[in-house]
Amino acid sequence: MLNLVLLLKGILNAYINNVFLKQNIIYICVADKQNVDKILLLLKNSFILQFTQLLDIWGVDLQTATQRFQVNYLLNSVFLNKRIILRVRVNETEGLPSVTPLFCSANWLERECYDMFGILFYNHPDLRRILTDYGFEGYPLRKDFPLTGYLEVRFDDEINRVVFEPVAVTQEYRYFDYVSPWEQEK
Repeated sequence: MLNLVLLLKGILNAYINNVFLKQNIIYICVADKQNVDKILLLLKNSFILQFTQLLDIWGVDLQTATQRFQVNYLLNSVFLNKRIILRVRVNETEGLPSVTPLFCSANWLERECYDMFGILFYNHPDLRRILTDYGFEGYPLRKDFPLTGYLEVRFDDEINRVVFEPVAVTQEYRYFDYVSPWEQEK
């Protein structure tokens, strides 16, 4: 496994910051986000590596970091029986090149990252919402998204249709005495 890590460091040295091994998975930290497609193409088409399966793409919101989002690509090599996680950092206003031309599975996964986090993927064939409603505002997996959302959806029997209303949380403030009911005062 360490030989593979050293091989990856040698092959990808110009494109990466770091390669490390953790719990039998190799992590690659990308230096420049514009090189993601080049790195994935190299990993996929290399005769030695053959990371031909893109299993997942997911985002992580690091709200306080200078580059807010971390996008992770999980690749599998059936030939080597190994997995690699490629990590890329990106800002809110920037995007990543789409890897849909390299991996068909990236189509859905990139759309999901866009829908949940608002991460843009350039040159994507169909970048639109996939899990939320068409009129949905915001990105639900961002840490600054309110837990209750912005709109409430309900069916109104009087007008016989679905109604969108602003969320109104009406709950009285409750006082708790924090005394266990099983403990009796003597």
